[in-house]
Amino acid sequence: MRTTMKPALVAAASVIGIGASGLAYGAIEARRFVVRRVEVPILTPGSAPLRILHMSDVHLLVRQNAKRKFIRELAALEPDLVINSGDNFCSAEALQPLLDDMSGLLTRPGAFVFGSNDYLVPKFKNPLSYLVRGRSHLTDEAVPELPHEELRQAFTTAGWLDLNDNSGTLEVAGHRLAFRGTDDAHHNRDHYEKVAGPADSDADLNIGVTHAPYLKILDAMVSDDMDIVFAGHTHGGQVCLPFTGAIITNCDLDTDRVKGLSKHTCDGRTAWLHVSAGIGCSPFAPYRTFCRPEATLLTLMPRPR
Repeated sequence: MRTTMKPALVAAASVIGIGASGLAYGAIEARRFVVRRVEVPILTPGSAPLRILHMSDVHLLVRQNAKRKFIRELAALEPDLVINSGDNFCSAEALQPLLDDMSGLLTRPGAFVFGSNDYLVPKFKNPLSYLVRGRSHLTDEAVPELPHEELRQAFTTAGWLDLNDNSGTLEVAGHRLAFRGTDDAHHNRDHYEKVAGPADSDADLNIGVTHAPYLKILDAMVSDDMDIVFAGHTHGGQVCLPFTGAIITNCDLDTDRVKGLSKHTCDGRTAWLHVSAGIGCSPFAPYRTFCRPEATLLTLMPRPR
């Protein structure tokens, strides 16, 4: 006897099949690492170019061999400067492998801020909650800490600037660079007032760095005349749709600027903004769709005369 599935069952089966296929592809794309290359016309005319490697959201686990290989290979890009915008590792066991894999980069000038997954071990969150609430939230439950002070010491011992609610300067490839940054705004660790104030008029470039690109931070930095701001955290939306792109940003930044180079304007001032889509993702959501994991090599160029 021949039976026929009801239309509702057919539709449900189709949705389940599409979802399963999407997750399967997403797990593959999460390992398709790529180096983006971008030119930014920001330096004074006649200046020598400056190459900045922006890396973010590594979320390293020891077993992630493909990711570790990609990180080791970044040193071959020979950047003049490395900017790390946080969320480096997911377990205490991953700290030394992370430092080993970054050893070639740690010989170069650098600056860093921390994200929530430099401080706390990640916990499972229902992915649908991002769609309902728009962003993840800090839990009231006790969460184990990661060895963030050991990470901080390793970075600063290498000569990298700690920009967590801090500022500083570096001489890099003939350029005097002034930096300011905030601690993680996603978990309310940020205190921009500690670095607020006019830009350094003696610097060739004023650079802002923050983990999560919340508008309050971007507005403050641009109002204070930063030339360019670097951030991560968004994972580029992580699960994106063809043609329309990101669904969420996990902060209050609009989806049009969830990754890549754009501009931000506040109080009549405009600065460049670079948001990294990141190298990794949460171990509880190890997939990406239409959003490959990335690091970006930005070549800062002289502005047209």
